Amino acid sequence: MKFAFIIDPIQKLDPGHDTSVAFMEAAQQLGHDVWITQAESLSVVNGQAWAILQRVQLTPVQLVDGRWLITQPWFELGESVFQTLETMDAVFMRTDPPVTIPYLYATYILDYINPEKTLVINSPKGIRAANEKMYALQFTEAIPETIVTPDKLVIREFVDKKGAGVLKPLGGKAGEGILFLEGGDRNFNSLIELSTLQGRVPVMVQEYLPAAKEGDKRIILLNGEPIGAVNRVPTGKEFRGNMAVGGQAVATEISDRELEICAQVAPVLQKDGLIFVGLDVIGGYLTEVNVTSPTGVREVDRLSGTQLGYQVIQWIEQHTKKKC
Repeated sequence: MKFAFIIDPIQKLDPGHDTSVAFMEAAQQLGHDVWITQAESLSVVNGQAWAILQRVQLTPVQLVDGRWLITQPWFELGESVFQTLETMDAVFMRTDPPVTIPYLYATYILDYINPEKTLVINSPKGIRAANEKMYALQFTEAIPETIVTPDKLVIREFVDKKGAGVLKPLGGKAGEGILFLEGGDRNFNSLIELSTLQGRVPVMVQEYLPAAKEGDKRIILLNGEPIGAVNRVPTGKEFRGNMAVGGQAVATEISDRELEICAQVAPVLQKDGLIFVGLDVIGGYLTEVNVTSPTGVREVDRLSGTQLGYQVIQWIEQHTKKKC
């Protein structure tokens, strides 16, 4: 089989952390051809999606004493070729957010891949439908109390009622721009004005969950089924648990409450073609649904002894056989 990965520049990826690399390694070790491209290398020609692709050969990382050992150089690239993406059995859209206008244009190009010939993970229509903050709002029994608004007075009323809140930009990633809000903060108005661009851009504000001190759990779903989880615990004076801002990855299990959340979310994810998804859960509440390039596979594998990348590639193998 042939797998194409739409990623950020491969030189910038961390093979000991990036889930995209875990997928590519698994595909290679299972005997498949692995190709890479970038969003700006996509085209539509004669009604089909094309890309400038390079074959990649990886030197897989090794787990030694609880750490990923990386051999340099860890990848080799072949010559660039321009070909239709329908020559691939599966295409992974793994460009990191934010979801900018060029990112959206890339998903429109991916619409021109025939789904009967090539599986796209995740569905470009599903990615467009699933803003990683807003998408969670439909699961009313799973989320904490949440508002979305650009209005400073509405935000202040909510925070005063709750005592504290967490503000999240709707297009943010990796904890960027997330603020802890308290009504008595003398900078409150300025923080809201900066975050909403003077009331022109809506933001999400959720009630602050004290359980955040115990961690922000990432639960990884494959076609709606939970296959692993990692807890991300804030360190130092940081209230955010995101690994990108220093959160510590800790082994964990999936609770009964979290399984209930997964069961609520799964049918909607499947309907929208969102095959590989990361749910963020704090204190038994769903806070985000990550669909663009969810991470966490390396951390789960390192802490739990799993091989989640293999599970994903093997699922694609079986799914493709069923279509034949």
